[in-house]
Amino acid sequence: MTELRAFVSPDVWLMQLFSARAAREGGVIRRKVRDVERIIGRDAFLRELERRGYHAVENAGQFVIFCNNEEVRVLC
Repeated sequence: MTELRAFVSPDVWLMQLFSARAAREGGVIRRKVRDVERIIGRDAFLRELERRGYHAVENAGQFVIFCNNEEVRVLC
């Protein structure tokens, strides 16, 4: 597989991520941690989530992103 970074800038990638239907509707989206780190970097990604007031959890190589400002509770 070719390096995605060569084709998609971090700004475009973020715009596409948060333009997804689930994100626009305040839902949940997920992305592979390795893709986030390769394309935009973990720190920049977390800053963008904080700027938007969104939350995320990490599990099994995935970020699960809650595209709303509601409280997130881990139940068990």
